[in-house]
Amino acid sequence: MTTAEPVTRTSPYQHYVYAYPHKTAYRPLPGRPLLAELWAAEPKDALSLYLHIPFCEVRCGFCNLFTRVGAPDGLTGAYLDALERQATAVREALGDTGGVRFATAAFGGGTPTFLTAAELERLCDIAEHRMGADLRAVPLSVEASPATATADRLAVLAERGATRLSLGVQSFDETEARAAVRPQRRADVESALARVRDARIPVLNVDLIYGIDGQTERSWRKSLDAALAWRPEELYLYPLYVRPLTGLGRRATTGSDPAWDAQRLSLYRSGRDHLLAHGYTQQSMRMFRRADAPAQGADDYACQTDGMIGLGCGARSYTAALHYSFDYAVGMHEIRGIVDDYVSTTDFAHAEVGHPMSRDESRRRHLLQSLLQATGLDVDDYRARFGSAPAEDFGPQLTAFADRGWLTGDSARLRLTPEGLAHSDAVGPELFSPAVRAAMAAYERK
Repeated sequence: MTTAEPVTRTSPYQHYVYAYPHKTAYRPLPGRPLLAELWAAEPKDALSLYLHIPFCEVRCGFCNLFTRVGAPDGLTGAYLDALERQATAVREALGDTGGVRFATAAFGGGTPTFLTAAELERLCDIAEHRMGADLRAVPLSVEASPATATADRLAVLAERGATRLSLGVQSFDETEARAAVRPQRRADVESALARVRDARIPVLNVDLIYGIDGQTERSWRKSLDAALAWRPEELYLYPLYVRPLTGLGRRATTGSDPAWDAQRLSLYRSGRDHLLAHGYTQQSMRMFRRADAPAQGADDYACQTDGMIGLGCGARSYTAALHYSFDYAVGMHEIRGIVDDYVSTTDFAHAEVGHPMSRDESRRRHLLQSLLQATGLDVDDYRARFGSAPAEDFGPQLTAFADRGWLTGDSARLRLTPEGLAHSDAVGPELFSPAVRAAMAAYERK
């Protein structure tokens, strides 16, 4: 029985929860457990594969992802060498029983298309020949920026089986882009979108951000309409966050800003309603899919599932009992050091940094990441997994959500209401365990 009391929050923008627990709750693992032992009893017939490329041509002012700007001569090649060593070690740890199969794959970062076309070929070779993933037979999602979405790179990705290309546009307004410390010309963005369409990758996703300094309802609508002109199969609408150690974070004052919260909520609702009116269905607070978009099978990224194999110095891996990765940082100096350490590593047979997943943590993870999807939580599935009902384990939290008008449902399914989805970034953190909250609070930023 979960006894943690819900936390009273004021801002709807507490924490973007796309994976639980957050890496700031990870710690060095005693004994550095062997991967072969961690994966010995795990199902391996529907694994997810994620390859992380920690390089970008520029770091946006809002970005706290694990990435560095640029790469000295030879670094990308050395990084791929290390990635191949890691892939070889991980594939060996999974065993050669013939039961290893990948059901989905993704390249993220950073910016995977920072790599040259030839290097992207090698990246695909590592996924296929070292890990055994058939990229042409599974959904393959790749992240890109307008400047790096060149015709030769896109041709490689299309030929190797990419089914989804996610382009980080953020804003079609050049003034807003500069305010977000993302200098780009609209003409270059439009050219990149044309190249993606020419490459005939089945699903185009466009990322947009609301809450940028100087943004108005009018300019937000213009960005939405500029994106809609390309009829993307998916659109992600992200609220702007100003996080410590980022470019915007170094400029910002501390403390909550109710006026900014109200502006972001207003822009979110406006954007949501505009996309719904243009034939898109809402999948989560952030994700909208065109109603006639081709089916993609397994969810892209599958960050909520066990059986995740992450390769690269910023990637996570998930077994049922442990989430693990390498060290985490946001500051550029620290990230460069971690990348350099990764490149020089020869022993990839152990898990280094992570967080054990108790039964309580697994329940929390399943509940919050189900609720944050528009389809909600299947109560019978939860009971089959954990032997109890959600109300038995999280009664106070669920009651509090319902009292706020954020949660609805019955004995079969629990869903966030439209207002609950709007407050997803407050819902998720209220389900964090006390131990995870304490670990995140004690994390020393670097």
